[in-house]
Amino acid sequence: MGLQVLLFFSVLSLGVVHGQVSYSIPEEMKKGAMIGNIAQDLGLSVDRLKSGKARIYTGNTEEYIELKRDRGVLLVKDRIDREALCGQTMPCALHFQMILENPMEFYTVTVEITDINDNPPTFERNEMKFEIPESALNGARFVLEKAIDDDVGINGLSSYALKPTDNFALKTISRGDGTKHVEMVLQTPLDRENHEHLSLILTALDGGEPQLSGTMQILITVLDVNDNPPVCSKAEYKASVLENAAVGTVITTVRATDKDKGNNGKVAYTIPKSGTASLFTIDPDSGLLTLRGNVDYEKRRLYELDVQVSDQGGLSDACKVIVDVTDANDNPPAINIMSNSNTVSENMKPGTVVSMLNVQDPDSNENGKVTCLLNENIPFVIKSTTNNFFTVVTERDLDREGASEYNITVTCSDEGVPSLSSSVTLTLQISDVNDNAPVFERSSYEAYIVENNTPGLSVFTVKARDSDWNQNARVSYILEDSSVNGVPVSSYVSVSADSGVIHAVRSFDYEQIKDFQFRVRAQDGGSPPLSCNVTVKMVIRDQNDNPPQVLYPVQTGGSVVAEMVPRAADVGYLVTKVVAVDVDSGQNAWLSYKLQKATDRALFEVGLQNGEIRTIRQVSDKDAVKQRLTVIVEDNGQPSRSATVIVNVAVADSFPEVLSEFTDFTHDKEYNDNLTFYLVLALAVVSFLFITCLVVIISVKIYRWRQSRVMYHSNLPVIPYYPPRYSDTMATGTLPHVYNYEVCRTTDSRRSDCKFGIAGSQNVLIMDPSSTGTMQRIQSEKSILDEPDSPLENGLLGPLLTSVSMKQSWFSAAPPF
Repeated sequence: MGLQVLLFFSVLSLGVVHGQVSYSIPEEMKKGAMIGNIAQDLGLSVDRLKSGKARIYTGNTEEYIELKRDRGVLLVKDRIDREALCGQTMPCALHFQMILENPMEFYTVTVEITDINDNPPTFERNEMKFEIPESALNGARFVLEKAIDDDVGINGLSSYALKPTDNFALKTISRGDGTKHVEMVLQTPLDRENHEHLSLILTALDGGEPQLSGTMQILITVLDVNDNPPVCSKAEYKASVLENAAVGTVITTVRATDKDKGNNGKVAYTIPKSGTASLFTIDPDSGLLTLRGNVDYEKRRLYELDVQVSDQGGLSDACKVIVDVTDANDNPPAINIMSNSNTVSENMKPGTVVSMLNVQDPDSNENGKVTCLLNENIPFVIKSTTNNFFTVVTERDLDREGASEYNITVTCSDEGVPSLSSSVTLTLQISDVNDNAPVFERSSYEAYIVENNTPGLSVFTVKARDSDWNQNARVSYILEDSSVNGVPVSSYVSVSADSGVIHAVRSFDYEQIKDFQFRVRAQDGGSPPLSCNVTVKMVIRDQNDNPPQVLYPVQTGGSVVAEMVPRAADVGYLVTKVVAVDVDSGQNAWLSYKLQKATDRALFEVGLQNGEIRTIRQVSDKDAVKQRLTVIVEDNGQPSRSATVIVNVAVADSFPEVLSEFTDFTHDKEYNDNLTFYLVLALAVVSFLFITCLVVIISVKIYRWRQSRVMYHSNLPVIPYYPPRYSDTMATGTLPHVYNYEVCRTTDSRRSDCKFGIAGSQNVLIMDPSSTGTMQRIQSEKSILDEPDSPLENGLLGPLLTSVSMKQSWFSAAPPF
């Protein structure tokens, strides 16, 4: 049996189908037999088959063909029996696809299976029995059982032969479905007396080479006279039945009549046994034809039945029933995945193929027409490339940040009524590319820190998010280069690269810097990296770290500055005013004044907010001349800070009255305070005392010489010094004061300045323990603060007054107030 190969090749231009090739081989070829060189026939190289991982796709059917990629040939994988594969269907062919990848391609391959004469005709029964009356007329017909030959075409059933032919002749009728109807026709009248039993041999022959045959014995019994055979009302009946109809469904009714009476006129209906007789049954009395089994339109669409009508006397007639099977939409489309991608990059261009599908529906006409759709709201579409082949492609750009995974549901429906459908879900992962820059949670940040902080303190955290994934979403924080007051910002703050935590590099001083700005950059780990910037404003909050500073009265080292209060002073008399400032801000700079100690608490009070010292009762002669008031100045910080100032008040009407009382005031106090100190110092540094004294003497000489430039002699009474332009509108005493001052502050608490203006006719009493007179201070032509070495600028106003008073060697008697 030689291999016959019919090859034809055509190139298509639709979708991914690049061509098709067909072969023709006989059935029953040996396993491993070569069908054809598919690589050569399709114009492909063996290397392309290997690199493309060429494989055969047969859907859900059994694989009879295998592909040898290293040779590029198709081989028989398993024994092919055409009769088992296709039955009586002509032509019989295997359809499959050869699929290549990188890029995806597939080719349609058709292998036609030709028949060989390997099946002889057979009868279902070994013998048939007939009872024929001797009165049977010439031309009486008797339907014989047909032979069955599984082969087709020329190898199928060809002819019948009947032997002997003394009384009967064989009549063969070819039908439209290709089968042959066999009848035995009476040619010579029967004679029961001569031959009561006849035995005939029916032989069925096929047309193959070599010719095969099958036989069946016919036994005839000759009966006595019954001269009227039954007659069918129609020679041919036509009916239809829906596939998958229930067993017992009525198809049609066959009717026949017999002119005889009695048992000879009683008609019986039968169906001769054949391959299709098992699917149908007929009622022997009524001729009602019903369905006995299940009919499938996809397997067979037409059935022809022979119905024999016979009476009790053995006479019979025959008619034909043609049953047409109507298709029902009973098969949903079958979806087969030929090739599928599990992961694609989000920067894939529209039109990229992600899956190839094959859809089959064995129904016919509209019931077999298939359309496929995808679920909504996904960036994919499905396209039909050729009949029953579909591809899923990207419709638009993909965005992993919008959707990192797609469940693509492919639903295929036929056009039957009702429509049947089936679906399959494809899971597609979208891989990330670095296409999103980090974004800060806010457009700008404002952080707060209290001054005097510990270096390295965590102040604030900036946070940026990146909608990419994995390394592309890993954010690092970088402090951008800039400067604050000429100093690199990196000396003020630092940023943690991983967490975005901002740390203070140094301790901040609110009085030096109140706020500053810098920029932080967030950068992802993609390639190339993407970044964004944000501005951070750092605000320094004040802390109560500076105590109040008393500007007036000025505390001196060796002299006593006393305020004069006449004995005629009334209640509410303004003695003086304590002036203090605090370089802090806010409530830390709110000052309050309290009287801590006093010689007579019942005589004076201090204003809580303004620091004014006033009398709270009428001054009497019994009140001591010397009054010592200790005033504490507190700020409103937490915890609060304070400063103390001592105010000496002289209750007298004239200076001479005061001098005797205040002569030893300071001397005694200083003597007692310093005695212990100098005794201990003398014991510890006797060897160093001479040098120390020498340095002190030289320093005092130089210092006094410098102070002589701002102080000079006068015969007028000494006037108390108050800041100029301060207006006391609440004065009720006999000595109203008019003074003011200017305070100059900077952000550096160490550089604050206080400038006093020119004083005008105010009284200050300066007492020196070694003197008995007074001195008058007149207006200077130039402000003390105008001098480059101003004592006030150096914080030495107190020692200045003391030194000036000690320098005077004479005092003139002051006139009474």
